Amino acid sequence: MGSRSHTDGAWSERPVQTRSERYASANVGDFDEPTGREVDWKLTPIKLVRDLINGELDGSPLESQVAVAQPVDGFSLAWIDRTDERIGSAGLPEDRASANAWSHFDQALAIDITGEEPTGEFIVSRSGLGTVARAAHTVITAAPNSRGILVLENSGDARIAENVEIVVGEGAHVTVVTIQEWNDSAAHLASHFAQVGRDATLRHIVVSLGGGVVRVNPSIHLSSPGSNTEAYGLYFADAGQHLEQQVYIDHEAENSRSRVKYKGALQGEGAHSVWIGDVLIRQSADGTDSYEENRNLVLSEGTRADSIPNLEIETGNILGAGHASSTGRFDDEQLFYLQSRGISEEEARRLVVRGFLAEIIQQIGAPAVEERLTGAVEAELTVTV
Repeated sequence: MGSRSHTDGAWSERPVQTRSERYASANVGDFDEPTGREVDWKLTPIKLVRDLINGELDGSPLESQVAVAQPVDGFSLAWIDRTDERIGSAGLPEDRASANAWSHFDQALAIDITGEEPTGEFIVSRSGLGTVARAAHTVITAAPNSRGILVLENSGDARIAENVEIVVGEGAHVTVVTIQEWNDSAAHLASHFAQVGRDATLRHIVVSLGGGVVRVNPSIHLSSPGSNTEAYGLYFADAGQHLEQQVYIDHEAENSRSRVKYKGALQGEGAHSVWIGDVLIRQSADGTDSYEENRNLVLSEGTRADSIPNLEIETGNILGAGHASSTGRFDDEQLFYLQSRGISEEEARRLVVRGFLAEIIQQIGAPAVEERLTGAVEAELTVTV
């Protein structure tokens, strides 16, 4: 038998070379404890979240901590047992933190989207989790031809590792937004798994505006012909915060399409953001159309933005594929233009940052949520720019 791989914890003869080769298991014991040298952990402050990766987690359902803003036709919510057949329908953990959460949760929060005529966004808020290390699991199922916007809001104190599964049925068009506005001491490790059906579209949006360590990793599988995803992200890292997202888009079926765009701003000593974008176009995925990009705006000294796009192509019969990444300071020409029209330098800087991030907020499609997030970004700017 070969030695354990230093990258995924599975028994293998050689280290994992590509994102698609990572080992997957729901059993935490199948993964080694990460050392920080692994490709998927090397940019994460492991010592700050080791309890979520290796420790015992409280997996009791968070019924009293979860609230629905208001009922919306076409959406329903229930708690289901971990033996329910929906568990594991979208994917399995590929790292120890995800597997630890999977091994410890007692019940999952199940959200069903069935309406074909949207009547409003369905907002599920979670707060008051405290400082106990917890595990959670959510399963989102969009019925064939359904439509809807689901918003998952997180705030307050927390130490939580969780998995979110998303299954999008044939012909469905849904948006799933996850918003992290945790307190500065919070730690949140989340893995999202999605399966997108034939001629279906998943718009997946990650917004991280608060927390000590926040790591949200979407893994979206375009597993049926004509499947489509638009994956957007917005993050604003303040002093001492670590905001991370590792995005994986797996083109499995022919004529699938993906667009990935993440934007972030960083300010303050020790602010750190991580974006890793992996796109795989399999040999079976003829006719693929894919593009990913990450843009970072640095607002002060002492920050660090890691941006790593990766593209793996196994077939030459595609419509297009590409990636882009940039990290920089303010555009002097934009500032000069605004100042030449009588706008102060301070206000000009605010306008540039606001415009830079507004592109992502506007993708949500829920005016009330967009307005609130715009206000949250504005509050960040009053302190920094």
